[in-house]
Amino acid sequence: MNPSIRKPLIAGNWKMYKTIGETEEFFTQLEPLVNGVNHCEMVIAPPFTALRRASEVAAPLGVGISAQDLYWETEGAWTGEVSAKMICDAGCRYSIIGHSERRQFFSESDRSVNRKIKAAHGAGLEAIVCVGELLAEREAGQTEKVLEKQLTGGLAALTEPDFSRIIIAYEPVWAIGTGRTATPEIAQEAHRFIRSRLGQLISPGAAERVRVLYGGSVKPDNIAGLMAQPDIDGALVGGASLQAKSFAAIVNFQGR
Repeated sequence: MNPSIRKPLIAGNWKMYKTIGETEEFFTQLEPLVNGVNHCEMVIAPPFTALRRASEVAAPLGVGISAQDLYWETEGAWTGEVSAKMICDAGCRYSIIGHSERRQFFSESDRSVNRKIKAAHGAGLEAIVCVGELLAEREAGQTEKVLEKQLTGGLAALTEPDFSRIIIAYEPVWAIGTGRTATPEIAQEAHRFIRSRLGQLISPGAAERVRVLYGGSVKPDNIAGLMAQPDIDGALVGGASLQAKSFAAIVNFQGR
């Protein structure tokens, strides 16, 4: 399939940054910088507290809003958790699931990722599902083994229609927040493997339609090289998404 059939998507993950006021300021600054953008989709994932306001101020810009996580139960005695239904009610279209920080610091497992994907789909959300290896795993030559395990477990028992509402984000954990970025060729190799494995899990045709994003210290000066790769369909951006100017520069990448 021609990669251009998969519309690029640039998503910004704000992690635990920005108040409601700072969220409003960001979108005010972003508006003139992305006016008329139609070559890619834009998504921002603010903290839970800012989701509703972000969905209101982002709508005129054509920016979709994502949660950074969710819980798989619909309601109940789950203190501190937020359900997919609540996220939808706040105006979200997406939720990030299985981010490397959730896996590393909050014991996220492939089984919980799978349950969260199903909950997201049940509420009408699209799932941005994160996979990726640690530095020690890459140095041990285990990148594909790790990706195989995460994809097989996280996407277990999903149907082909489910995959139309899934976006994969490849995060080499060793390149997140470190300033180290996988070369475009290294990233492409991992993306190619991911798409191949998706083809085995569902069908080659369906796998060709799944967007696979790269996430690992994406910046304005490396986005063009990454986006030139045939299996890289966008980016999950961390720190560079916190400033409107740098996020807009990534959105307005040249090429593809």
